[in-house]
Amino acid sequence: MKEITALELQMAELKEAKEKLAKIEVSYDKSKITVAEKTKEVKALEKRIKELEKDLTLHKPLAEIKTILWTKIGQSITDQWQSIQTIHDQIELIGIAQFETQKARALLANKLEQANRLIHFLNTHTREQLAALDIQNRTDTILRVKKVLTMRAFVQTLERKCQEMQAEISTFKEKFAMLQSKGLPSLLTSSGRLLTHEQYAHKVNTYVSSQITASSNSSEDTGIPSGQVLYDRLENLFYIEHEMAQLFEV
Repeated sequence: MKEITALELQMAELKEAKEKLAKIEVSYDKSKITVAEKTKEVKALEKRIKELEKDLTLHKPLAEIKTILWTKIGQSITDQWQSIQTIHDQIELIGIAQFETQKARALLANKLEQANRLIHFLNTHTREQLAALDIQNRTDTILRVKKVLTMRAFVQTLERKCQEMQAEISTFKEKFAMLQSKGLPSLLTSSGRLLTHEQYAHKVNTYVSSQITASSNSSEDTGIPSGQVLYDRLENLFYIEHEMAQLFEV
């Protein structure tokens, strides 16, 4: 009887050990599941924290404001393009006009003084005296001589107009250089020629997209930016938007 009792005790102990092992295994499996769930939960929380931190930096509203401002700038460029084209046409015209006025002045040379003397001579001599010099028609002769004076007047008018155009061109270049310093892309190709409106619009759109993307991906300090920080980030765009709309006074 004693041997049977001992065997039973051993069986009971084995059963108890197996039950404990089973509980440990279940507990271990639950622990693994809990760790996986916690890890997933932590990752979700970390992602949400990053999203909230990004929201605090106002990246999205800033990008929307920049898009609105660039849209207005693009419309102003479209509205002003004919004047921009005219300015660049004037640059070429001034080059042509200066070449022609130099030629004209070379032709005139000292003829202006001669023309004045001839006109004085024709006006101070009688018809008979002029006929003796084979000048049959005083008026026609004076008109022919006056062509020299007319050319001089034309040259002077052309030079004055070129000066006015050059002043307008200089003002335009100064204004646009300032706009470029604030971030507006250049109007010219690599060879110095004016882009077409379609080419420039595409250039601006590409530039804007890259700028907004770069700003969104920048590693700026987290936290709500101050009013001064927001102003600094948008100051250049507000300047471009305002000045582009008033690039030409007339």
